[in-house]
Amino acid sequence: MIGSLLLVAAAAGLPSNCNNAQTQTEINVCAAEDYKAADAQLNRQWAQTSAIMKEQDKGGDGAKDGRPGYHQALLDAQRAWLGFRDAHCRIEGYAMRGGSGEAMLVSGCLAEVTRARTAQLKALTANYQQ
Repeated sequence: MIGSLLLVAAAAGLPSNCNNAQTQTEINVCAAEDYKAADAQLNRQWAQTSAIMKEQDKGGDGAKDGRPGYHQALLDAQRAWLGFRDAHCRIEGYAMRGGSGEAMLVSGCLAEVTRARTAQLKALTANYQQ
């Protein structure tokens, strides 16, 4: 869906500055780009947090209590968060269900929730850095 919006945007000659977006198509594409940027930040933070949790697993203290290791627990949480994110933003979009603004609402939600998750991962990383 986002790819289709980008193709439409390219064909429409969208302004490069999303502050000047005037049509719903322009606004939708800009919202999708905002989410894309937030997702890239999340992926960078995920790599850092994941690496730190893998280092924590090397200490071996998790093997003693039978619970998942640091990285596995992080991976489980991230997978659950992905499901939550998608379901939550789908329902946010339903405020304009079937309308031209639905994609904007979904993308806006995805960007907001993704930035919040990035902050959570960053805070988690800070707890384990020395």
